[in-house]
Amino acid sequence: MGLKYLIVLHVLGACVWVGGHLVLALSVLPKALKKKNPDIVREFEEHYERVGIPALLLQVITGLMIAVIYMPVSEWFTFQDRAHIHIGLKLILLFITFLLAVHARLFIIPKLSRNNLASLGWHIVAITTVAVAMLFVGLNFRLAII
Repeated sequence: MGLKYLIVLHVLGACVWVGGHLVLALSVLPKALKKKNPDIVREFEEHYERVGIPALLLQVITGLMIAVIYMPVSEWFTFQDRAHIHIGLKLILLFITFLLAVHARLFIIPKLSRNNLASLGWHIVAITTVAVAMLFVGLNFRLAII
């Protein structure tokens, strides 16, 4: 598959992943916190995960394929120039995403109640911030924003 098609698929996955988390953080979460009702978040997650998780997997697969096109795996964390910095940062942000997902699945979601809804809120803000950061790093790689 050519680079252009990989980039289109990668951006499509980013649209779903980042867009879904922005909706969650800016619309669903405030409503749930106001009503102190974790079921509002649970219901959104139940529907969103059907497209959000495949979108994230699409991003991971296409992102790794794109990174391999640009440089050998052995150079991904050398941070020796602009391209290496961007690929290294994207992989670090992916690792943070993985850690946040594991933390949520094992420690927050199983015990979710109206009493600890705020802790889930902080988690949602964190994962959304990381998603937007990944988007920015990816755009900066292609468009040289900074």
